[in-house]
Amino acid sequence: MTDTSMQQTGKPPVSTSSLLAEDARTRKRNAAEKRFQMYGIAAIGAGLFFLVVLLVTIIGSGVGAFQQSFITVPVYLDEAKLDKKGERNLDDIKKVSTFGYTPLIQQAVFDKIAALNIETPLTKRKNMKALLSASAAAQVRDTVIDDPSLIGQTVEFRMLASSRVDGYLKGRVQREDVARDKNIDAEHLDLVDAFQQAGIIKKQFNVDFILGADASESRPEQAGMGVSMLGSLFMMVVVLVLALPIGVAASIYLEEFAPKNRWTDLIEVNISNLAAVPSIVFGILGLAVFIQFAHLPQSAPLVGGLVLTLMTLPTIIISTRASLKAVPPSIRDAALGVGASKMQSVFHHVLPLAMPGILTGTIIGLAQALGETAPLLLIGMVGYIATNVPDGIASGFLDPNSAMPAQIYEWAKRADPAYYERAWGGIIILLVFLLTMNIIAILLRRRFERRW
Repeated sequence: MTDTSMQQTGKPPVSTSSLLAEDARTRKRNAAEKRFQMYGIAAIGAGLFFLVVLLVTIIGSGVGAFQQSFITVPVYLDEAKLDKKGERNLDDIKKVSTFGYTPLIQQAVFDKIAALNIETPLTKRKNMKALLSASAAAQVRDTVIDDPSLIGQTVEFRMLASSRVDGYLKGRVQREDVARDKNIDAEHLDLVDAFQQAGIIKKQFNVDFILGADASESRPEQAGMGVSMLGSLFMMVVVLVLALPIGVAASIYLEEFAPKNRWTDLIEVNISNLAAVPSIVFGILGLAVFIQFAHLPQSAPLVGGLVLTLMTLPTIIISTRASLKAVPPSIRDAALGVGASKMQSVFHHVLPLAMPGILTGTIIGLAQALGETAPLLLIGMVGYIATNVPDGIASGFLDPNSAMPAQIYEWAKRADPAYYERAWGGIIILLVFLLTMNIIAILLRRRFERRW
């Protein structure tokens, strides 16, 4: 009886809870898991909210740059002022500067006011200067030089309105603001309203903002991104030609051929550290090596491309090595097992399988370089007004130019509010380029991806 009672008391207690019912500990774990999921959903929601706010702000502030206000008036090209000799000699016509065309344009606007019976206290021809862009005289002059037979005729011109008039039509300039503005006053805005009703002033799509060149601070309405886009294109060509072969070759050697010792470990650590170095450091390096030591031309896309190549190389090397590591070792062993050499196994089997990751890393590195501004500050690409289209391929690499991020930075620091609008518009163009490059990276990865 004693042994039996001891054996019975030594048995573990039988649980009375059911597996189908949650106990307190399980409920606590499940509640913690739900809270973590809610934290994750809240973080994603916050990220999407700020992304939407960012996109709305960029588009709302920059979409106005893709429209511009134009004034259409007939201009009498007075022969007495443009060709006094009447011989239509092109050399004599070219001697007439824009100052000779400005009175003709102002008179054309003044005559249009009289023809429409618009009442205004502005009774002098020179008062019309505030309505027109400073580029209007150059536009008319270029037209006359291209076709001297127009002299003596009345020709209709579509000219840019001034930045203040354009800002008024876009809501950027308010009537209460012009009281402190020396460039325009309320009487001019009354004329703008009358011209708008008559169809003389219209807002139209501004293709010159995308394809045109930069302008001085007195002509923000004429500024465009076209030349700086060419500067970025030439820089990306330099980066692609140099960074891709050098980065891929270095990655293949380090991953497939280099012996594993402390020297290669040191190189790998330095490459990883270089990827985290601030980009402005590469700009200082480019200024010291390429401009001060090698005496390459300042503000040239070639120098910008070389600096961005140094900055992009660590990114390409790291992404390429990761792609090579992702290829299963069995691919290498199978190639070596059928008699292939080490180089043949790498270039005929491993590299094609790693190509999607290599292309993706390269394009992402190029996209990162395309949006960099700090290195370009040091080599002078923000101090140059990109007004001239390169004459050829050599001049595209060697002549001073700007780049899209540098152009945006330059516009953002100028005083005229019209340049602030153009800076936002330039950001839209830059984002379109970056989005396009990322889409290309995704498509290439899907196109060349192989499964094993």
